[in-house]
Amino acid sequence: MLKKFDWKEEGKLTSLSMISGFLMALSLNLFLIPGNIFASGFAGVAQILNVFIPLSPGILLFLLNIPVAILGWRLVGKRFTFYSFVTVAFTTLFLEVLPILMLSEDIILNAVFGGVIGGTGAGIILKWGASMGGLDIIALIMAKRSDRPVGVYFFILNAIIVTSASFIFGLEEALYTLLALYVLSRIIDTIHTRHVKLTAMIVTDKADELQEAFHAKVTRGVTRIPAKGGYTKADKEVMMIVITRYELYLLQQVIEETDPHAFTNIVQTTGIFGLFRKDD
Repeated sequence: MLKKFDWKEEGKLTSLSMISGFLMALSLNLFLIPGNIFASGFAGVAQILNVFIPLSPGILLFLLNIPVAILGWRLVGKRFTFYSFVTVAFTTLFLEVLPILMLSEDIILNAVFGGVIGGTGAGIILKWGASMGGLDIIALIMAKRSDRPVGVYFFILNAIIVTSASFIFGLEEALYTLLALYVLSRIIDTIHTRHVKLTAMIVTDKADELQEAFHAKVTRGVTRIPAKGGYTKADKEVMMIVITRYELYLLQQVIEETDPHAFTNIVQTTGIFGLFRKDD
């Protein structure tokens, strides 16, 4: 077990979780909370509950993520859920340590910079195979059960947050919340990838080994197409697999471990028909 444990990789992910948590805490304590602007996901839910419950947003964020982490562990993936929860734990820690400061009274500046810093934190951890927890995990579970795009559930759940903001602080603050959410989503798209579903086409001469590794670690089916090298004339296979953007880093790891000489092309997928998820 110790030989299979990649200390360098796990240390990198833990460090990235800490950086993401720190950036999200900066976004909240220096811009969003002082400006009465709600963040996306469970951070925004924690801000809403903070109005009614005498607990800090950091503690509420941590408590909200406990039952979601249990569901994610069972239904989404252990590694993804673990590092998502680690990121939440770091976010809570920094929310409690960093002071809440009003750097600017301009609510637009608060919305924009809060979105930029929060989006940077979320994008970093998404790029390396985890998330900010909470809403991401719920949306993935709902999408897995219905085969509808993850973005639909992000929109619905964040719409609830914006609507709540309009009732608590007024319509103007809700519109600024929309601005912050828009900026955050654009930053995430820039750092990570804007497409919910992607198609990977892998040219390899180790198709059997890759298929076995995909079935063990990536919950998607694979289509194998015979191919021949144009220059070498060697027999190869093209393996086609459709994944969500959250599985991209995991797919890259599997390919590098199994066939580091494989050629992989990642393209956007605008739509799919037929069964996408792999049944348990």
